Amino acid sequence: MILGIETSCDETAAALVDRDGTLIASIVATQAELHAQYGGVVPEIASRRHLELIAPVVREALASGGATLDDVRAVAVTQGPGLIGALLVGVAAAKALAWARRLPLIPVDHLLGHVASLYLRPTAAEPPFLCLLASGGHTMIIDVQEPTRHVVLGQTLDDAAGEAFDKGARLLGLGYPGGAAIDRLARDGDPSAYAFPVARVPGLDFSFSGLKTSLLYTVRELSADDLAHRRADLAASYQRAIVRALVERLQAAAEQTGATRIAVVGGVAANSELRAALPAGAILAPPALCTDNAAMIASAARFLPALPYPEYLSLDAYASV
Repeated sequence: MILGIETSCDETAAALVDRDGTLIASIVATQAELHAQYGGVVPEIASRRHLELIAPVVREALASGGATLDDVRAVAVTQGPGLIGALLVGVAAAKALAWARRLPLIPVDHLLGHVASLYLRPTAAEPPFLCLLASGGHTMIIDVQEPTRHVVLGQTLDDAAGEAFDKGARLLGLGYPGGAAIDRLARDGDPSAYAFPVARVPGLDFSFSGLKTSLLYTVRELSADDLAHRRADLAASYQRAIVRALVERLQAAAEQTGATRIAVVGGVAANSELRAALPAGAILAPPALCTDNAAMIASAARFLPALPYPEYLSLDAYASV
C-alpha cells in the first residue's frame, strides 16, 4: 500500500491506496470552521493546525484501513504548489515516516494529484481526455494523454474559479467556504436576474477579476434591504457567469483538440450547476475527491518515480508552479 499525505492548504489528509488504485482508506480533517471567522484561509493558522492534526489523521487512516505501518510500502506527499508553511508540515511528516521505516518517498504535484483522483477504482478513468481543473487556487484546461504526460492548454490570468466564488460570497455576506454557500443560495435565485460579464481573453485562458468587480459595484448600488432581498438572485447570476466561463472554454478546447472525452476535477467540480451544464458522459471526480484529499496524492504516486532512502531527506516544498 501507498500512504498518501496532503497538507497544501487547509485540509489535513491521509489515505491508503494499493498499487492497483483501490482506495482503502481516506481521512480528511478540514479547518473550514477555524478559518470561517476570518473569511478565508490564514496561512499561519493553517500551518499550526496541520502540526496538531497530522499524526492523529495518519493514525486514523491506518486504523480505518485495518492496516499498520508494516503494511505500507511507500509514502507519498504533496510537494506543491500551495501554502509553503502548510506544505512543509506534510513534507516533514512524510520524510519522518519514510525515514523511520526505511521506505521510499514519492513527491507529488498537487495539480497532478487532482487529475489522478480520476484513476481510483472502482470508477477509474483511462486517458486520454481533456480535463478542466477548477479549484480555490487553480483553474486550467489540461490535455491529458497519459497519467504522467499532459499539456496545459489554458489557465486563469488572475483569480481561480474557486477564489472567485470565495470572494463573491464575501461580497454577498455569506460564509466560508464561499463556493458551497453560493451554490446553496443560488438554488433559490434567478440566474438571469443580473447579466454579469464573462471575460473574453485570447486563447483558452480564463479571467475572473472583472466578474468579481462587477459584483462589487452591483452590491454597492443596493441598499441593505435591497441586498437582503436580491441576495439569492445575485448568487445565482454570479454562479451562472462563472459556470459559463468554465464550460465555454472547455467546449472551445474540445473543438480545437478534437477531444471526445471531457473530465472535471477540483473543488469547483462539486458545484451543482457546473455538473448540470457539462455534456452528457463527462467524467466527474466523486464529490468526496473533489476537494483536497490524500487519496488523489497516493493515486498519482503510483505513476511517479520514488526517491529511495535516504535521498529524500533534502526534499523541499514549493509554493507555486
